[in-house]
Amino acid sequence: MYITDFLNKYKRDLNNRIDDISISLTSGSASDIGQYKAMVGEIQGLTYALEHIQTLLKKVDDDSNSTKIRSSTEER
Repeated sequence: MYITDFLNKYKRDLNNRIDDISISLTSGSASDIGQYKAMVGEIQGLTYALEHIQTLLKKVDDDSNSTKIRSSTEER
């Protein structure tokens, strides 16, 4: 498995967890303000992780594209 495949699957898993927590929050399942804050905090952490993964994937894609461009120009 390529690292990009792994990261894309991990992104899907994190998004699913965010969706699950969001549904729980909107259905009023937090029993008190402490649990509510914990759930919101988890969403914030997961969102940060998703943004970081997206940045890494973009960097891998950019690096891959620049390597392809260099290779094709070096062959000339």
